[in-house]
Amino acid sequence: MLILFIRVLFGSYILLLMTRIIGSWFPSFLHSAFMGYVMRLTDPYLNLFRRVIPPIGGALDLSPMLGFLVLQFLEKFLISMLLRY
Repeated sequence: MLILFIRVLFGSYILLLMTRIIGSWFPSFLHSAFMGYVMRLTDPYLNLFRRVIPPIGGALDLSPMLGFLVLQFLEKFLISMLLRY
């Protein structure tokens, strides 16, 4: 049951990150209330990686790629630790 919860939690956050990325392609969408909510949930996490990999040319933000990798690694690590016990 805990493994299912972890998968749902990480999957939901990955969907929020994907929404944030796709929403950034449409500037008028960035000012909607929904995107404001998504940005409040995802930007603190992405800002951790923006310190390591700043946007290239001010426009190409690679931090979500690193964010996805870390989330996938963390999810697999947590599940493997739970399966051991």
